[in-house]
Amino acid sequence: MPAQPARPERSGPETASVMDVPPFKPSLVRAVFRDVTPMHVSRSAAWAAASVTRTVLTEIIDGARRAAAEARRKLTPGDLLSAIDRNVELEVGSRWYDHSPTFRGLTGVLYDAEGGIVPSRQRSGSRRPSAVVGAHRFEAGVRKLLRSQGVTAVPAMVRDLDGIASVFLTDLARDAAMVVREGGVKRFGTVTLAMPGEPAPPPLLKDPLLALSTRRGDGRTIGGDDVLAATTMQLFGGTLRQRALAEARAAAQNTSAG
Repeated sequence: MPAQPARPERSGPETASVMDVPPFKPSLVRAVFRDVTPMHVSRSAAWAAASVTRTVLTEIIDGARRAAAEARRKLTPGDLLSAIDRNVELEVGSRWYDHSPTFRGLTGVLYDAEGGIVPSRQRSGSRRPSAVVGAHRFEAGVRKLLRSQGVTAVPAMVRDLDGIASVFLTDLARDAAMVVREGGVKRFGTVTLAMPGEPAPPPLLKDPLLALSTRRGDGRTIGGDDVLAATTMQLFGGTLRQRALAEARAAAQNTSAG
């Protein structure tokens, strides 16, 4: 899908409502993490992961709302595709795309949870637990987010948002567990742009994200900072990552203070 320039920052009542709605409970986050790793998940990690997922889904819904025809408040899968085309930052949870009819024209084939091609007459769910099979767990939270944006969605759109949320949080859990196992973000890196013939700019030694490339603590517990580090791996720069990190930090700090 061709990437187009990202839209301006959101403003207005929608922004305030993001922090007021807690759609994905820590108990759901822990259930997803248990599907991925036996490691203990701290309270701050659960709240940080819930916050990041909320921020990402809210941004996707807001993008779809803006892409919808004027005055239309029921979103469709076409609005989702338009939102992703307009803002490449929203292209998250991409493993869901192989399982959704919304994206079938882009991927060409439909796969099951184990990666096998599914014939059109055999589309039953896999017996193996996965982010795809468990996507329905996110429906209540997705509907809360839709209401917070003043919209509803057709069932196919709700299904896609459920699937994207489930796959995104599952990938976030896997990356957070890897951060713990490896003692930091071993794949951490930065990309700088420079014109030919011009010297490269100096490294951003004071970049706060670089502090997430190493970790402290035991190797059995996923902490809030581990989720923040995983977020930098799932969201590749831009305003969405900055907003997700800022809101996740606030959520984790409020939990620690409570």
